[in-house]
Amino acid sequence: MSIVGAILVAQVLFLLIRWFYFYYSFEKYIKNIPGPTPLPIIGNLHQFGAIADELTEFLGCRKKYGDVFKVRFSLDVPNIFISNRKVTEGILKSNNVLDKSTDYNFFHNWLGAGLLTSTDEKWKMHRKMLTPAFHFKILEGFIDTFNKFGDILLKRLGEEVGRPCVDIYPHIALYTLDTICASSMGTNVRAQEDSNSEYVNCVKEILRIVYGRTSSITKAIDFTYFFTSDFRLERKVLRVLHNFTNVVIASRKKELAQNGADSSESDTETDIKKRLTFLDIMLQYKEDGGIISDEDIREEVDTFMFEGHDTTASAISFTLFCLANNPHVQETVIQELKSIFGDHKGDASSHDLNEMKYLEMVIKESLRLYPPVPLIGRHILKDTEIDGYSFPKGVDVTIFVYALHRDPTVFPNPEKFDPERFSFENQNKRSLYAYIPFSAGPRNCIGQKFAMLEMKSIISKILRNFELLPSIPEHNLKLTGIIILKSQNGLCVRLKKRKF
Repeated sequence: MSIVGAILVAQVLFLLIRWFYFYYSFEKYIKNIPGPTPLPIIGNLHQFGAIADELTEFLGCRKKYGDVFKVRFSLDVPNIFISNRKVTEGILKSNNVLDKSTDYNFFHNWLGAGLLTSTDEKWKMHRKMLTPAFHFKILEGFIDTFNKFGDILLKRLGEEVGRPCVDIYPHIALYTLDTICASSMGTNVRAQEDSNSEYVNCVKEILRIVYGRTSSITKAIDFTYFFTSDFRLERKVLRVLHNFTNVVIASRKKELAQNGADSSESDTETDIKKRLTFLDIMLQYKEDGGIISDEDIREEVDTFMFEGHDTTASAISFTLFCLANNPHVQETVIQELKSIFGDHKGDASSHDLNEMKYLEMVIKESLRLYPPVPLIGRHILKDTEIDGYSFPKGVDVTIFVYALHRDPTVFPNPEKFDPERFSFENQNKRSLYAYIPFSAGPRNCIGQKFAMLEMKSIISKILRNFELLPSIPEHNLKLTGIIILKSQNGLCVRLKKRKF
């Protein structure tokens, strides 16, 4: 046998021994939790990684095994899927389950240890540092940013009027990339004006690479991923993205040193008002003696960019699709907007957005049916008992949000789009853990108020200018996504100019 052959055999034997060790180490604790039978080394990856629609397979497992079932995606750690309301509450409230699951390791090369992926004391410190950045008074300052980039979006959508089928998602994704970069870094990446720029293309590529690792047997395992073309491309793309963020941080530090944090001069290149951005909050924290490195700041800025871009684009796009296919709901929103604006043709103010109660109900119902993050992963830090289930230290748990939101005992006729589910009276009848589009508990989404403000701003702006209609032919969604919920065949609508 050659040396190479001997090394390969040794590697396979090592993987087999390791797999069986971890399998039996955990199995004695979770043997009463049902699930599909795994294969050595690859676990259940052959069942989930090789199909185009993982959600369908997960829903099939839920139907077959119940609202708590187990699967194995890695050599080491089993993953327990949960769509049981009581167990979900116990998991999200527990201090033993604060860390993210190993699934989030795919983000580490890009986002490092930002809020999304960080653990323990670092997460607590950074969460405390960043919470003031999401005070409503600061968020109000971003409304002008939403409107500025919203006007560019309106021009782009105007070019699509009259076409029988317009995929709304790519337009919205560029809009949210513009807004989050302006809000987090105070810079204009001109995503809508130059969708093929190096930065925009690198953002698209890193998202494709990270998402691709979740649904590929060879790419999910670090050892085999190392030999793929995506590994080499990821290194190249990350050099561009990290360098871009580092340059912005250095530039902003210099500007703040010269002008102070309260500078409100207009940026002549981008024409964006210099408002207090999330980056400014962190730089000021460091200036005041806070313990945070430039690398920490870069990781948090990149994390904001990811979480405020693709997730929000998904939420806005699905809401627009729902409105296009539910004309009676769209008309009710229009009547609400007319009562708020009257003859006023200008942009929505903070007060106007706060008055959009029915639109908020519409957005919440869309988030129920199409949660941007359909799965939430956590890692068990200590042996934990919840509602009769034993979760040993070291296992991963996944809150199956997509299935949780379709519980017919909580949401009768769950596939029906019905914003009245989120009237004040109906909301108060439900457990807070029956509906978790922004997660819940101590590690909920820090940016949920920012996201809701942005969604109401841009959706109301679009509706005041366009009537949304079903596409021709009728568009049937093909949902996919483990990390971010999307439609494989786009989110198609028709656009018609509206006289508001």
